[in-house]
Amino acid sequence: MEETRIDTTQPTPEDVADDMHRTQLLHAFNNALPYSAEADALARELFKGKIGEGARVMPRLTAVRARCVEIGRNVVIMPGCLMMAAGTITIEDDALIAANVQLISNNHDPYQRQIITCRPVRIGQGAWVGAGSTILPGVSVGKYAIVGAASVVTKDVPDYAVAVGNPARIVKYLDKDKFAAPAPKP
Repeated sequence: MEETRIDTTQPTPEDVADDMHRTQLLHAFNNALPYSAEADALARELFKGKIGEGARVMPRLTAVRARCVEIGRNVVIMPGCLMMAAGTITIEDDALIAANVQLISNNHDPYQRQIITCRPVRIGQGAWVGAGSTILPGVSVGKYAIVGAASVVTKDVPDYAVAVGNPARIVKYLDKDKFAAPAPKP
């Protein structure tokens, strides 16, 4: 996966304006009544409409470059989530993100600290990221995988794997045949 780099000393006027606008949207979202039409509308605008039907993002959320986040259908993101999204974050349908999870798709160059290094983060369909976990740049969490609470994920977690610890390591695989097909929606 290729790394991209952003020079933070050379922002475009459009990026500055967008970052300010999204920071204000985030503040409004975090102070809106949860489960309200206002909160839903603010979330849609915050993520530039890239939020699927039935997705639920709970405040308090911290997001940098929320325009670079895509959230699938029926995703649940619990309070305290941190999204550092310059490298893009994709959360696929039916994923569960527990409280205080950090999704980090960017970092600083160790020698040129004004340079942001970016690699995408992907949370696969039906994956579950446990409370207090950290997903680092360039990591994909596979379909129906589980990341145990307080884990630090430094490399990809395959489909149906259970990964725990710091750094996270795979401790077992789930039986994919036990996952029922979702019931069709009326």
